[in-house]
This record gives sequence, C-alpha cells and structure tokens, in this order.
Amino acid sequence: MAALASSLSCVTAVRGRSVGRAPRARASAAPRRAGLVVTNMGPEMKSAIDKFVASNKIVVFMKGNKEQPRCGFSNTVVQVFKSMEVPFETVDILEDEGLRAGMKVYSDWPTFPQVYLDGEFYGGCDIIVDTYKDGTLKEAVDVALMS
Repeated sequence: MAALASSLSCVTAVRGRSVGRAPRARASAAPRRAGLVVTNMGPEMKSAIDKFVASNKIVVFMKGNKEQPRCGFSNTVVQVFKSMEVPFETVDILEDEGLRAGMKVYSDWPTFPQVYLDGEFYGGCDIIVDTYKDGTLKEAVDVALMS
C-alpha cells in the first residue's frame, strides 16, 4: 500500500462521469485464505484507492504489472488494452497483502484482475473479454478517455 499511497501524492485529477458497464453477477462472499478475513478497510487505504482510480482513466489491479503479468487472466486483460492502444495503469496486488485483501472489499469483487474505467469498477477478466468481443468495451473506454 505504501507504493500506491506514495504514487498517489503526485497525481491530481477530478473524477469524471460514470461509465456504463455490462451487467455482471456479484459474488455473495469472496473466497478467503485461512486466517485472513477482511470485512472492511481503513479510511486511509480507501481514500488512497479512491484518488488513484479517479486520477487515471483506466486502472487494472492485477497480479504483476503490464510489463510482466503474473497470471493468465491478468495477461489477457493487459493484451486486450494493449491491442486497443489505450493508456492504462496497473497496480500489482501481489506487492501488498493488505491491498490485495482490501481491493476485494473495495470492489465487492472476489477475483483479480479488477478493472476500473473513469473511476468506476467495470469488471474482471471475463467481463473485459466479453465486452471486448461485442464492442461495448471500446465504447466504454472511448467515453472514459473523453471525460
């Protein structure tokens, strides 16, 4: 979280309007590793995440980074955005267990990667792939980049 917090201090942008997104099912309970149950997050972490996603049009919280994804799902999302030739930021959730657990609470989504467009949660790998194939991801990205 320290790396995220320090990178947030130099980024200033105002959250734009919300982007429509494809319907998705919410998981009722995120799978948890034994001994790690996070049901809320501290205000400092929430504020740092809020500022970061608001300051970047496309953010992917993932395993690894865009130069070196560390799981197949994260790699798939990176390849989609690279093929679209759009700017996007990545945050490696493997660097901080607190951030990894906190993001599941923040988004109410149990898996990674987690994609945010224009400050709003959009979905995971399956949503990105489906909306990329049907063209709605391009529309949502275009709206996000223009706001």
